Amino acid sequence: MRIVAPSSGTYYHIESLEAPRYAEVFDVVTTPEELGAVLTPDDCLFVPCRTPAQRMIAQKELVAGHLAAGGTVVATGESRSDLWLPGIAFTSVPTNWWWWLDPEADLGNRISAPGHPLVRDMDKAHITWHLHGWFALPGGATVLAEDAEGRAIFYEDRVTTPGQMIITSLDPMFHHGSHFMPAATLFLDRFLPNLKAYLNG
Repeated sequence: MRIVAPSSGTYYHIESLEAPRYAEVFDVVTTPEELGAVLTPDDCLFVPCRTPAQRMIAQKELVAGHLAAGGTVVATGESRSDLWLPGIAFTSVPTNWWWWLDPEADLGNRISAPGHPLVRDMDKAHITWHLHGWFALPGGATVLAEDAEGRAIFYEDRVTTPGQMIITSLDPMFHHGSHFMPAATLFLDRFLPNLKAYLNG
């Protein structure tokens, strides 16, 4: 299965999608506006962190059609997936950017489905940098990671549409591409190979 990623051309998208560390994971890097020319139902659409919402809202019907045909969508944090994907109920929270400066601090994020192949070999160190918000899940969705209050921050939804959605409020590509927060790179080092293996059975 191909992974198709719409890049908005930001420095962190270029670093995450095109630099050697992860470039081989992404089969097609295009723009949101060109998705209609390249995306097929057999592809995984991977929307990177902090993609401007208006650019994906313009592709809302295309994305809905992709899911209706059984396709896969991965939507990462701060891209307002609630505005262009079905069934997303997101609540933002104030972000404490500097909690990690206290060596005794614990943000509280944790893996909640350690046996799931998408989070294989991952633990709380891979998902702990900042907290931007949480999701209310439809019945039957699988929580992969949660915050300190037990609210979903990373999940898989195979019930809302005929396709599957893998959704997180974590924004690893922004932080990896900004060279700020090594845990975000740890996340991508594990999650991207896990995703590739999961999609290919």
